[in-house]
Amino acid sequence: MNWSKPMCGNCEAKGNKCQRKKNNSTELEIECIDKPAKGAPMDKMVLTEAILGFLHFTFGIFIIFIVYRSNKLKREHRINIQKFLEDYRALKPSRYSYADIKKITNNFKDKLGQGGYGTVYKGKLSNEVFVAVKILDDFKGNGEDFINEVGTMSTIHHVNVVRLLGFCADGYKRALIYEFLPNESLDKFIFSAFGNNYSLGWHKLQDIAIGIAKGIEYLHQGCDQRILHLDIKPHNILLDHNFNPKISDFGLAKLCSKEQSAVSMTAARGTMGYIAPEMLSRNFGNVSSKSDVYSFGMLLIEMVGGRKNIDATVENTSQAYFPEWLYNHLDQEQEVHIRIEDESDIKIAKKLSIIGLWCIQWYPIDRPSMKIVVGMLEGEEGNLVMPPNPFTSMGQTRTSVRRRKTSIQPELTVISEIE
Repeated sequence: MNWSKPMCGNCEAKGNKCQRKKNNSTELEIECIDKPAKGAPMDKMVLTEAILGFLHFTFGIFIIFIVYRSNKLKREHRINIQKFLEDYRALKPSRYSYADIKKITNNFKDKLGQGGYGTVYKGKLSNEVFVAVKILDDFKGNGEDFINEVGTMSTIHHVNVVRLLGFCADGYKRALIYEFLPNESLDKFIFSAFGNNYSLGWHKLQDIAIGIAKGIEYLHQGCDQRILHLDIKPHNILLDHNFNPKISDFGLAKLCSKEQSAVSMTAARGTMGYIAPEMLSRNFGNVSSKSDVYSFGMLLIEMVGGRKNIDATVENTSQAYFPEWLYNHLDQEQEVHIRIEDESDIKIAKKLSIIGLWCIQWYPIDRPSMKIVVGMLEGEEGNLVMPPNPFTSMGQTRTSVRRRKTSIQPELTVISEIE
């Protein structure tokens, strides 16, 4: 075998590329062409593929992130909805067993307070809902207070009324579950015995007074039936984390028709020092929504004085009954010597004092309604006038005192209480 020697030797020696000429000749003819720079096309191709690959990878990661983010948001939304439904169920009064109560309070671990009604413990319904659980004494009463509170509060929904979340009636065990209010009751902030009476400030005290008045006005006018609380006092005013007031403890409450405004009772209800005169003797008038107005007035005056209205421990015996002492000083335009820091404090203190004195008028007919009280509290101090002296009639009956012609409300019709 033999073959002709290729003619590419000289071409390759020069570093060029040798190839056959493209023609129709039958003879073998070659041509020498320049060899391209080593790796240039390959480098461009590799770089292009790398860039495209990186873009595809980045786009894939972005798509995966979008899908993951969307699924995560859907999961969070589903969790939030489930949590809302759980909390919503917790905000509706529900019945619990005594075993549930023990679980909610962690076997009664955190005690908040104790009184004649029983003991209050801190508890938790879920990770987000803290509660105050009132355990009623087994041997106290015939269950009327429990029935009153559950029956009344289950229909009340107002920002200034504490919310009843649940209850327990398990044999002789009875308990009430309320929303938890971290700042406890108002009396701890207005009475000097607790050392905190100056911490709220006059503007905050005025806001608290307005909130309480709106809550009582709602009970009297905003419900399907008129609700008489009959035990308004600082201890029954709870404060949330922003010191917004909420009325609590409806164990003595009574219901009556909204068309009528008085209720007949066989025994006095309430706390001494806040009970209206007509609760003790019908000679002064009928028990009605005005009885709550009287209690609110006594509470308001205690907020002004930072002390109990009746205090036998004071050095000056004329100050033993603070409301009368306050009226005499305001009537004579004398300095009342209460805690004042600036000019605006004087106006607020005077306004609260005058409104409180209007509310504790001896006869119900001479007291304003809670709707009028709210308007007075939200109005300017300069528009208020001093009320008649409510203490000239103390201890006297209606037949021995001439009635004033400037009565605020007409006579109230007595109706039977609704059980």
